[in-house]
Amino acid sequence: MAPPTRRRHPARILLTLAVITVAVFGAIFAGTKLSDATWTPKLALDLEGGTQLILAPVAQDESRVTSETIAQAIEVIRQRVDSSGVAEAEISSQGGSNIVVALPGRPSEETLDLVRTSAQMEFRPVLTYGAATPTATPSASPTDGATDAATEPSDEPTKAAPDSASDAEYYITPAVQAEYDALDCTDPANLTGGKQGAADAALVTCDPDGTVKYILGPVEVEGSHIANASSGLQVSQSGAVTNNWAVNLEFDRTGTRQFADVTERLQGLTSPQNQFAIVLDGLVISAPSLDPGVIISDGKAEISGSFTRDSATALANQLKFGALPLSFQVQSEEQISATLGSEQLEKGLIAGLIGLILVVIYSLFQYRALGLVTVASLVIAAVLTYGVITLLSWTQGYRLSLPGVAGLIVAIGITADSFIVYFERIRDELREGRTLVAAVDRAWERARRTILASDAVNFLAAVVLYFLAVGSVRGFAFTLGLTTLLDLLIVFTFTHPVMKLIARTRFFGSGHPLSGLDPRRLGAPESTRYVGRGRVVTGRRADADAPAEEPADLGARTSTLVAAPVGAGGTIAERRAAARAAQAEAEGGASAADAGSTGTTDTDEAPDGSTPAARRTEGSES
Repeated sequence: MAPPTRRRHPARILLTLAVITVAVFGAIFAGTKLSDATWTPKLALDLEGGTQLILAPVAQDESRVTSETIAQAIEVIRQRVDSSGVAEAEISSQGGSNIVVALPGRPSEETLDLVRTSAQMEFRPVLTYGAATPTATPSASPTDGATDAATEPSDEPTKAAPDSASDAEYYITPAVQAEYDALDCTDPANLTGGKQGAADAALVTCDPDGTVKYILGPVEVEGSHIANASSGLQVSQSGAVTNNWAVNLEFDRTGTRQFADVTERLQGLTSPQNQFAIVLDGLVISAPSLDPGVIISDGKAEISGSFTRDSATALANQLKFGALPLSFQVQSEEQISATLGSEQLEKGLIAGLIGLILVVIYSLFQYRALGLVTVASLVIAAVLTYGVITLLSWTQGYRLSLPGVAGLIVAIGITADSFIVYFERIRDELREGRTLVAAVDRAWERARRTILASDAVNFLAAVVLYFLAVGSVRGFAFTLGLTTLLDLLIVFTFTHPVMKLIARTRFFGSGHPLSGLDPRRLGAPESTRYVGRGRVVTGRRADADAPAEEPADLGARTSTLVAAPVGAGGTIAERRAAARAAQAEAEGGASAADAGSTGTTDTDEAPDGSTPAARRTEGSES
């Protein structure tokens, strides 16, 4: 026999939801006391307004600024802004010559400096690299009387002069090593870029994805010496075109001479010092290595590897941007009002409230008292959604935009749809004659799969829309995906446990007409079934999972004994048992009839009150 399935008590599941809710709002409360958190979510540019900067890119060598250069400059600024934690920023091109940056709220001066700072490209040798996380290093305890300055790592080289730009012993001082060990490239704050190190000193930095951290040597070639960069399919030494993508790089005369010296030195070194890092805006965008014996003296290099068409094109565009170093001239900086403002937000909230009221009215009309479970579930979902969005506004810098509000309104229908699927499945089970307790369990097994499939489709659509869309549309996709996940949480930890609890109550369990679960209103059939010992019943079928004892005053649920026609319905065993019971009842009835007839003849009194025996005696004596 299989072991019984262990089921958690509904009250424990509800307690889990309560703990999650308290944890969310408890974190917000702690943030209001210990940090800068608020009880309201931050609003995006279209609802709150913010700061707008108009930047004019200026090439240092007075070259013409192309649309490709503008596009790459926008990507550099977007990398800076997104890594600084500012959400819902709008960065676009104006007239093909200017860049418009709109930041919601009141951005800090550090964020504004990131936008204003120009981006530079440099070629530096790789001294070492490692995992992106901090490295634990043992530190000696300061002696008594030692000052803090004495415990600071020294920034003095261990030798008088470097042998080359790849001399790790000279450039990796104790201070540089300490900075490298403490650097955490998984922290978005370290991926903002915009920090240019000294050209003649080591640089500790990360890659833009935050997966690797580096110690780089001094600058050997500046990005301004790049003459051209392009991407395409790699060509083999025999002239055949392969299916591998590569990036072709060409230097000017000065860059050709400098790069030849670099490759001549690097090709004789071991990994990782045979690599040179291409640094854009303070982050390593690529770090190719040189094979032994490869000296590039003509200024034409090919970067190959696991490139795709898109990644090769992106690197080529970044190199082109480095070939034309830009500085951003701030043409204007001003505070702007909300493009939609509180009036549009108020209308959006009213629309959501109307939708919520219509859902509540429909639920109460269709499901009567059962509709109150829908109302309670929607209220819990709304409270938890508000708490999560407020928490994300504080911890992740998320800002609620008007498309995000639209996503919340759509979520009302998605959440109500899950309840309707579950309730209709319960009603179907009741129509088949099951008790409410059994109907809730069987309906959940079937409705759960439908709810999971439906929410999975909604979540997948939200994920695809988030990654393919840009701007404020991503706000709609984010709230749609978030509320879909919360819908699953509410259905599993609130709606289903509450249904299991109310199924045991007298009001719902007895099928009260106002409960919305009345079997007679749902059209449950009145069936006749054999119940053993020659008895049959007419009424609702008692499921195997039903309680052992049924209340005696349940009205229509009480079964009624009737005569069972022999061979009518049931299994073969039931029909045989019914036939034997009917035969036994017939034989017993016949025997009782005979016994009654004999008793009447012997004991019947004559009209005058004498017995038959007395009459016979009297006759014989005469």
